[in-house]
Amino acid sequence: MSTTNNPASPKAWYVVYTRSRAEKKVLADLAAQNIEYFLPLQKKLRRWKDRKKWVKMPLIPSYCFVHITRKEYDHVLQTDNVVCFITFEGKAAIVPDQQIDALKKMMKQTDFEVSVTTDNFKPGKKVEIIAGPLVGVQGELVKFKSKNRFIIRIEQIDTVFSVEVPAEKITALP
Repeated sequence: MSTTNNPASPKAWYVVYTRSRAEKKVLADLAAQNIEYFLPLQKKLRRWKDRKKWVKMPLIPSYCFVHITRKEYDHVLQTDNVVCFITFEGKAAIVPDQQIDALKKMMKQTDFEVSVTTDNFKPGKKVEIIAGPLVGVQGELVKFKSKNRFIIRIEQIDTVFSVEVPAEKITALP
């Protein structure tokens, strides 16, 4: 991940929509421009006729997160393979820092597979994970196929990240 330091203007996380299968190319271009980015990647076993191979695939196809100032906005938009910013009510949607931090933490854990869905889960109890690799992450607890699923909602892109968490590793928030 690339970082830049410019204390003059506040940075925020935005979501960029890329051309199909161009997420890694966009990241290389953003890195060359010293723009901070985050692309959640997940290892998947891909099969071809003659072989199998583990590859890192974007968790959310065609989406990339950028941490930029307003001044860098146009530079990102002019980057090759960037289609547009995801907007909400006519403005580029800002994703809160804590959601990005929780997603980064979730992507680092290897105990359970992280899945992405646009299913409309009913809001559940607010919980915090108290043990394991995701300790400290806050989100919602929902039942899905009779199992406890811990979810983080990123409403700006209408997406839910979920992971199965044993009941003894979570606690309810007030």
